[in-house]
Amino acid sequence: MSGKADERKREWEITMKTLYLIGGTMGVGKTAVSQRLKQELPNSVFLDGDWCWDSSPFQVIEETKTMVVDNICYLLNNFQHCSAYENIIFCWVMHRQSIIDSIVERLDMENCDLKCISLIADENNLRGRLAADVERGVRKADVMERSVERIPLYEELDTMKIDTNNKTVQMIVDEIRRL
Repeated sequence: MSGKADERKREWEITMKTLYLIGGTMGVGKTAVSQRLKQELPNSVFLDGDWCWDSSPFQVIEETKTMVVDNICYLLNNFQHCSAYENIIFCWVMHRQSIIDSIVERLDMENCDLKCISLIADENNLRGRLAADVERGVRKADVMERSVERIPLYEELDTMKIDTNNKTVQMIVDEIRRL
């Protein structure tokens, strides 16, 4: 490689990256916000934690819970080490601090700015969004109570809270970009 090519490669290798961990209960808008954020930030990649254990039947047991975190960390570290990406966006329910911590402690955070965000909504807004999803066939009705029960858990997390009540996806993305 020429000297200029080596220099460009080193610049990419030491470029500061931003990792966005976006949590929130089911139906709060994590995926829609993350997809839009990916489009608006330069050199971005997006991972939805649900993709890391999309199975049939869906089984939440110790083995699959361990596996999903392994899969998430593997992919996030690969994104972190890839020179093509500057912004890494990850979303998942992450309703307990221990979940966030178990992911972050396994990541290579050198030259990386971490932004831990919780999207929050009140019960009425959340129920409205989930009901619309159920009506469209995107979700099953049993998600409603499980999601509503998790609302208070996000207030306890060491994350930046973004209230999504009565806001468009673009408004929420604009708030995240200002962080």
